[in-house]
Formats: sequence, structure tokens, C-alpha cells
Amino acid sequence: MHPMEIVPIAHFRSPLKSKFGIPRQSGLAENLTGSIVFEPPYRHLEAFRGIEDFDYLWLIWEFSGIRRQESGVRSLTVRPPRLGGNIRMGVFATRSPFRPNHLGLSCVRFDRIEEHPDLGPVIYVKGADLMDGTPIYDIKPYVVYADSHPEAKSGFVDQTSWKSLEVEIPEHLARLFSSSDLETLRQTLSLDPRPSYHDDAERIYGMPFGDYDVRFVVAADVVRVTGCVKLTRK
Repeated sequence: MHPMEIVPIAHFRSPLKSKFGIPRQSGLAENLTGSIVFEPPYRHLEAFRGIEDFDYLWLIWEFSGIRRQESGVRSLTVRPPRLGGNIRMGVFATRSPFRPNHLGLSCVRFDRIEEHPDLGPVIYVKGADLMDGTPIYDIKPYVVYADSHPEAKSGFVDQTSWKSLEVEIPEHLARLFSSSDLETLRQTLSLDPRPSYHDDAERIYGMPFGDYDVRFVVAADVVRVTGCVKLTRK
């Protein structure tokens, strides 16, 4: 039997330009808006007939920011950030991006669909944990009766919790962003984008967001933005 070959049907567009700062799960940054731009064969409204009747969509995509191994089997255990990055779990018992086939699965909120003269139908969604440029391989509607299991156990996730951080952005830097982008930036930073093993109050981090590289420090559960450097377009 020949292995299945799949190609992207679309690519994701987001203000988050690198894997640093991406929310660790979909839905955590609920105001984060992105768009799905389809490849030419799928730029036909008939492919989306009825999609407005669903509140959420499943996206199947690729962790394109992870470098692939050329050969051999990738490690079968990973260190989830939720456990502080110090405890190893089986790769298939986690949502780690370091997976055999680099496939991701995200549940995102459907916002709207618009038809663009050059790009055809474009879908706008909220709460996605995808980097700008991420290849998308399939889209399926979220169906409550089959997909919702509110009483289900969630393994080690049930035993831990994220602490939301306070975010401080000086007024002169806040003015660089629209009100909606500013709120999204605040929400993204409050999730603590640093690697789980970093705890250096003096270290300055940089997170590409929109047109800027946002510089910040973290100390005593407070994220303080120290600067915004304009990104150069390639």
C-alpha cells in the first residue's frame, strides 16, 4: 500500500509571524483573528456552502516551523510545557508539535467568510494557535453532539493550570496598534509566550506581532513591554 500524499488546501494568515508567542492551544487567545487563504483549486463558493451555520471549525494543519528530521524515528517522549518542561510523557499522550508527521489539530471560532477579487473566498476565524503562513490540509465543522465531551478526563492537564500574567504596555507603544490588535497583543502576552524553563527577570524577549518585533521582560508575574521595533519586509 502506498502512503497517502497530501498537499495544502490553504495557508493561514496571522499577526503572529514566528512560532515564538503562538498560544499553546487554540481558544486561549480568543480575540486573536486570522484568515484562511485557499489555493486556486478551492477558490469557489460552492466549496463553502453551509459553513456559516457552524460556530466552530476543526483545522488540520502542519507544524511548519518545526525542522523535519531527514531520517530515523523521532523521540517517542516529549516534555510538555504544562508540566514545566521537566517531565517526559509519551508523544501520543500530548499535543506536542514534535510529532512523527508534524500534524496539528485546532478548534477555532468561525467569524465570517468574505469573497476577495484576487483570493476568492477567505475565511476569518478567532482563537487559532497557528503561525502566519501555516499550511492547512483540511477543514471540518465542529459538531457538538459528537465533538463535545465536557465530563471527559484530560490526563495531566487536569492536574495543572496556567497562571495568566499581568501585561503593562506604555502609552506611547500602545498607540502603535489599533484597539483590536492591542487587545489581542495583551491577551497573547498574558499567556506567557516564554519557554517553560525560562525564568530570567533580566532577559529581554522579542515576539514578532503584526508590523513590529515586540520587546518585553517578565518579572513577578508581570509582562512589561519595553519597545517595538518595526519589522522589515522581505
